[in-house]
Amino acid sequence: MSYWLFKSEPSTWSWENQVAKGAEGEEWDGVRNYQARNFMREMKLGDRGFFYHSQSEKAVVGIVEVIAEAHPDSTTDDSRWECVDIRAVEPMPRPVTLDAIKAREDLADMVLVKNSRLSVQPVTETEWAAICAMGGL
Repeated sequence: MSYWLFKSEPSTWSWENQVAKGAEGEEWDGVRNYQARNFMREMKLGDRGFFYHSQSEKAVVGIVEVIAEAHPDSTTDDSRWECVDIRAVEPMPRPVTLDAIKAREDLADMVLVKNSRLSVQPVTETEWAAICAMGGL
């Protein structure tokens, strides 16, 4: 299993929106960055991800699961853009803020710390375990 982080502006698509989709999940559409798209192409069924609220909150607020591998993004006719489908698994008992992540020396190399603008990014197994523990999982 691989681990990922999916960033969303809560005013556009929030954790609550994701949870409301239930088991059917939702396309992680609208990504127009080649690096983020390429990461989605690497994803496999069952991979887990952090759901991250960007902008003002800047925190990991939940766990999601990849339920459909990369396929054409339904929001465009441009064949360059693909997306995966994800479903909500569980909320973080305690949201883990970007400031809290940055304060940890063992997370200094995390993509979120080094390239916080990338909307879809990999997370190492060690980073996953650390953030889950910080969030009470």
